[in-house]
Amino acid sequence: MTDSLTRASSAASVVLLATTPACRLSCADGTLLDRLGDQLATLSVRDVQVLTPGGALLTHGEQPDAEHAENAGGLGADLRAVAKLARGSTGAVVVLPADLVAHTDALGLLLQHPARGSAALVSSDADGGPRRPPVRVEGGRVVAAGSSFHTVPQANATFRGVLQAGEGDLASLADVAEELADLAESGRLGPVSTIEAVDLLLVGMVRAGARVRAARLGRLHADRVTGQSTCDGAMARLAEVDEDQVRLDTAIKDRDGFFTTFFVSTWSRHLVRPAARLKLTPNTVTGCSVALAVLAAVWFSAGTRGGQVAGAALVYLSFVLDCLDGQLARYTRAFTPLGAWADGMADRLKEYVVYAGLALGYADGLPWQNGGPDGIWYLAIAAMILQVVRHAIDFAFGGSVADANRIGAMWAKPVRSLLEETDGRAGAPAPGVLGLAHRLERDSIVRWAKKMIVLPIGERMALIAVTAALFNARVTFAALITWGSVAALYQLTGRIARSTR
Repeated sequence: MTDSLTRASSAASVVLLATTPACRLSCADGTLLDRLGDQLATLSVRDVQVLTPGGALLTHGEQPDAEHAENAGGLGADLRAVAKLARGSTGAVVVLPADLVAHTDALGLLLQHPARGSAALVSSDADGGPRRPPVRVEGGRVVAAGSSFHTVPQANATFRGVLQAGEGDLASLADVAEELADLAESGRLGPVSTIEAVDLLLVGMVRAGARVRAARLGRLHADRVTGQSTCDGAMARLAEVDEDQVRLDTAIKDRDGFFTTFFVSTWSRHLVRPAARLKLTPNTVTGCSVALAVLAAVWFSAGTRGGQVAGAALVYLSFVLDCLDGQLARYTRAFTPLGAWADGMADRLKEYVVYAGLALGYADGLPWQNGGPDGIWYLAIAAMILQVVRHAIDFAFGGSVADANRIGAMWAKPVRSLLEETDGRAGAPAPGVLGLAHRLERDSIVRWAKKMIVLPIGERMALIAVTAALFNARVTFAALITWGSVAALYQLTGRIARSTR
């Protein structure tokens, strides 16, 4: 998944809003502003600027002169400074209040996410208390956001003060910041203060139609503080959480396939930390996975019962390493486009090499005329073609959705006014087949059945291993073609239903 465990410098520009007295509160690492600077350095963020009360953007560590220190510009000046930075930036911009007490990994949820798109740090509070500022999250996105001026009906999460604008939304961030500055300076937003600058920016971006990913904190903490007592309490809450254990837990997908979840991830998680300590890269693990698949194909090509069993065991171990490379990449937050591409290509290569080994073993040196004995080569090719078609359905649909979101986002929905005090219900229940699918998703048995019916790679590897060990290659290919055909029909129906919403 990546070439090295050494993290590259983050492409994001960070602006620390040091415009409230709370950022100077003391903690074990100095002031909160100093602590955040150290955390950003840990996350390999190099471009950090501090927004002073005078509205000046200074390099972190640079001291403001007397004019900047005395000339407090207020909320309007802060927002205009953010707009200026957004217009001059060539990469993602993160707006971060300096009165924040947060786990380093909580900041990493935005700053080290490989997509580098627009995102907001949110928590789903379970205590039933007031959500301030409130947001509503649907489908992993923030679809409504609030402030002291804007309310959010049916809020289900709380914004934790960290906002990232992706490169494609920088112009939107700048426009929103300037519009909000005009409203604040004219008094049309009411008694809002500089503390709410980042809250208002999130409101504006959501209402402008930006797709803002909801980066959920989970068990991590990120709290804005107002005084020394609240700061000390927030620091104590950080110490109660084993940050490394949370990182390991989040590195293991909780929405994976049935076979992967219950027969692989239950024990592959114990290999992640040792692999990291050995400084193995995810790409190295991917290479080992490919090597095991090739060995499995060699054993399958022997055509003996012992060879079939040995090949099946190696297929399973190869898939375990295939899961481990992704878990290791998420644990170390070491992502590269090359690694993602190599991982996807390795999956295809391993599967098709195993197909060839199975067919060779079944043919046992007999002539290839008429597709070999029992048409085994025809079956192998048919299984391969079916798999190619299924992947084409998935990738073509994903690409078309991404294009539609990028090209049509701004005129597909009206932009809501920043002066609206309430935010109506976003979206309606999905109709027809898609709505039924969403309702059935609430049942755990149905949810697992839906995951299995599409024959994901975990189920495919399990199907290959079990049928090859117990039967023969012809049964393996027949099972892959039958189940794969059902999966392709299911996928195609779902894609059509989603496309016609």
